[in-house]
Amino acid sequence: MIALLQRVTQAKVDVDGATIGAIDAGLMVLVCAERGDTEKEADALLTKLLGYRVFADEAGKMNRSVTDVAGGLLLVPQFTLAADTKSGTRPSFTPAAAPQDGLRLFTHFVDQARSRHATVQTGQFGADMQVSLTNDGPVTFWLQVNAK
Repeated sequence: MIALLQRVTQAKVDVDGATIGAIDAGLMVLVCAERGDTEKEADALLTKLLGYRVFADEAGKMNRSVTDVAGGLLLVPQFTLAADTKSGTRPSFTPAAAPQDGLRLFTHFVDQARSRHATVQTGQFGADMQVSLTNDGPVTFWLQVNAK
C-alpha cells in the first residue's frame, strides 16, 4: 500500500460541488492499494502514518506525529499512485489493486484510522473529486508498505 502524505494547514475534498471532507491543520493523505495488498499491509501503513514525525517540536525539528499534535487526517483514495511510469508516455495501472479490492482496503484503512485517531475525514472512492489544500512547508512524504 502507498500513502502520499502532505502536511497541511487546511485541506478539503469536494464532490459535485459539495464539500464531503475537510480538515484544518494535519495531514492530507492520498491512499492507494496495490495488487496483492491485504488488511495486513493497510494496518502496517496506518501505524507508520500515525507515528510518522512530520510536525515541529519546540526546537523546530520534525519530531511530532499527527497523533502527537492531535491534527486532522483527510484520507483520499488515489489509485493513480500505483501507476507504472517506467516506459512510454501513458501510465499503466496494472500495479493498482482491482477496484473491489481497492474499495475494501480503503474502507478498512478508514475504519481503522477512525478507531485510532480523533479527527478523520475522507474523500469518496470512485468519485470525481476536487481536492484543495495548503501544503505547510511544503512537506510531502511517500510511504509504502509492500505485500509480502
